[in-house]
Amino acid sequence: MIDHRPFARLGGADHGWLKARHHFSFANYYDPQNMGWGPIRVWNDDEIAPNSGFPPHPHADMEIITYVRKGAITHKDSLGNEGRTEAGDVQVMSAGSGIRHAEYNMESEPTTLFQIWIEPSDRGGAPSWGAKPFPKGDRAGKFVTLASGVPGDLDALPIRTNGRVAGATLKAGETTEYVLGKDRHAYLVAAHGAVEVNGVRLGARDGAAVKDEEILRVTALEDSEVVLVDAA
Repeated sequence: MIDHRPFARLGGADHGWLKARHHFSFANYYDPQNMGWGPIRVWNDDEIAPNSGFPPHPHADMEIITYVRKGAITHKDSLGNEGRTEAGDVQVMSAGSGIRHAEYNMESEPTTLFQIWIEPSDRGGAPSWGAKPFPKGDRAGKFVTLASGVPGDLDALPIRTNGRVAGATLKAGETTEYVLGKDRHAYLVAAHGAVEVNGVRLGARDGAAVKDEEILRVTALEDSEVVLVDAA
């Protein structure tokens, strides 16, 4: 089952400094029939104006993954962590028992990113933060795991859930596959370009909620970049 979620139909908000589109119910966009997909709770498509951002605020019991598409985001938190994550790279914050953080666009251009929240397998635990570069050339023509709580995914940023975040860059005409398996929920977004997923066409920034598909076959209709979350 693949449910196509066109970008034009997503909920959203325009705060001036922040233009956001929500794949799931979030903040003032409330849709009781669209509260998440399995343990995937949030997938926001954000554009943050230069020299602005999210002031310090708290989180607990959530795995928060930031996939930067353009520009960069600068992170500071109550643990003393500071870091700048730029386009193509990923940061992960495990909120655990509680953490305060701020995310600012300190650049001279807008920053665009995906903000993804996944429910952890267990509540509590010490909060943590980490970031890592993932060169797009390394994921040319195939999915590469960016963040994972699955044993054996040693090169990925750790998250505390039975799932993965993966990315691929595909040239027009290229096809790659991802083995999903039974009883898994997946959500896939074309960060740019257009792709076909098991026969379903997705345009740029469209989403696809996937269940009961053991293998995902992704074909690029034009040069494309895709991001996938696979969670139990």
